[in-house]
Amino acid sequence: MSINNLMTMIFEHLMIVAIATVISVAVGVILGVIAYWARRPGMVILWLAEAIQTIPSLALLALLMILFGLGNRTIIAGLVLYALLPIVRNTHTGLEAIPPHVRDAAQGMGMSKLQRLVKVELPMAFPMVFSGIKIAVVNSLSIAVMGVLIGAGGLGYPIYRGVQTQNLGRILSGAIPVMVMAVLFDFVMTKFEKRLVKQAK
Repeated sequence: MSINNLMTMIFEHLMIVAIATVISVAVGVILGVIAYWARRPGMVILWLAEAIQTIPSLALLALLMILFGLGNRTIIAGLVLYALLPIVRNTHTGLEAIPPHVRDAAQGMGMSKLQRLVKVELPMAFPMVFSGIKIAVVNSLSIAVMGVLIGAGGLGYPIYRGVQTQNLGRILSGAIPVMVMAVLFDFVMTKFEKRLVKQAK
């Protein structure tokens, strides 16, 4: 495999994960806020997010393939669903952890519920939210490899072809970049997370 082909696959892999992450963050934070504001719907949302995690990735991708067909859209949809749990849960947990006197002070200043959320609560909960995003990104980098089974691009192809041909070099050409990216993203995002926690104190 040429370097150009490998770089193209790495770029496509990162784009798939990036698109899925953007969508999952937007949806996950909204669902986390709903879970924070409304207890009963929140219990259902958290339960559904946890239930999705119990579905084997191959089974979930097969179901999604019926809806979206072959290609990148299906793996992106699968990554979004798998990324929801850490983002929803951490958003909900971060908002719940805000001291009551902070909410009371914001309310006493005449802020509406939405204003308190945007100006006070979400900024304070962001370190916890970011932790959930980090988990989602690192997991997505690994799970995206499964996309090759439903016609998606990325680094799953050299791994799959390597398994078929029993070619260790080809397997490693896909597996090593995935591992390096996962470790790198985890390291960089953990550093940023620690900085956020320090700033929040």
